[in-house]
Amino acid sequence: MNKTAPGAASPRPVKLSCHNLWKVFGPNAAQVLASHGGKVTTADLERAHLVGAVRNVSIEVREGETFIIMGLSGSGKSTLVRCLSRLIEPTAGELNVDGQDLLKATEAELIDIRRHKMGMVFQHFALLPHLNVLDNVAFPLLIQGVDRKTREERAMQMIELVSLKGRERRFPAELSGGQQQRVGIARSLAVEPEIWFLDEPFSALDPLIRREMQAELIRLQNVLKKTIVFITHDFDEAIRLADRIAIMKDGEIIQIGKPEEVVSNPATDYVAKFTQDVNRARVLSAGGIMMPATAAAPSLRRVKAAAKIESFAAEIVESGTSFAVEDASGNIIGEVAPRDVIGVLTGKGRGAEA
Repeated sequence: MNKTAPGAASPRPVKLSCHNLWKVFGPNAAQVLASHGGKVTTADLERAHLVGAVRNVSIEVREGETFIIMGLSGSGKSTLVRCLSRLIEPTAGELNVDGQDLLKATEAELIDIRRHKMGMVFQHFALLPHLNVLDNVAFPLLIQGVDRKTREERAMQMIELVSLKGRERRFPAELSGGQQQRVGIARSLAVEPEIWFLDEPFSALDPLIRREMQAELIRLQNVLKKTIVFITHDFDEAIRLADRIAIMKDGEIIQIGKPEEVVSNPATDYVAKFTQDVNRARVLSAGGIMMPATAAAPSLRRVKAAAKIESFAAEIVESGTSFAVEDASGNIIGEVAPRDVIGVLTGKGRGAEA
């Protein structure tokens, strides 16, 4: 039994989980899996002329968490997110939302869960061109049978939330790409989903607009506290948005962890290569590279353990002296030296290896 340390916050409940989840394409896939007791190798699949798009995946996403699933094209990340929402039927495994087994849900129950608990945003905006912004955002509520006054009031709230007030009577063709994606986000939020699936929602946008949309998502999440499953192949995007990251390769989850953990301690050579070009100063924290505190620590300038190196690198290098590292309560827990910060910035030394 897991126990929470005294004074520590209780872990948030698991909102969405899957265990030993498979999606195999090809004839008699379920029978082949069953005949091997769920332990199928790549060679087994090839002999049966099957393709394992999602292989034995187990994850738990906690309430209010932004959980990023990432990998290269063809790694299985988009297939996985569609399995999690049952837009694609998994071949085997368990899938739970709030403890309810989604694979045992009736069609009516599944439709109700999708309509009221799940919101989805994809790379292609899929706006209805003949409807204006207001009607596009209100469309899911129309499908639910919500009366016109209520759905338009709710749609206007979402339009204001994504900073599109004043454009509610415009049509999609009259909007920029970033504005169209904001409409897609507003539409997915109109049903007040508890779980929000976003499959590479910003990848079709120009870099500047993409960064603006990332900032917008961070702002929305700070307000709404949704449980988010976000798909991307961009590690910079992942580290900016994620509470935790899962890295996929060939349909399997290779590693799950906080961004700093994944960069600092890659589980495989593949993960190490995947993260090798990441700006470590933006990911690693003072706590991640600190050394034990010395007697001089109380007299030193302080930095929070969670502070990213990027945020204080210039000051510590210019000062030429160590900083004391403190926890959230203000207790000194270590020191970080200029040489270790320089090591992170230059890719050399202990800081770079942290």
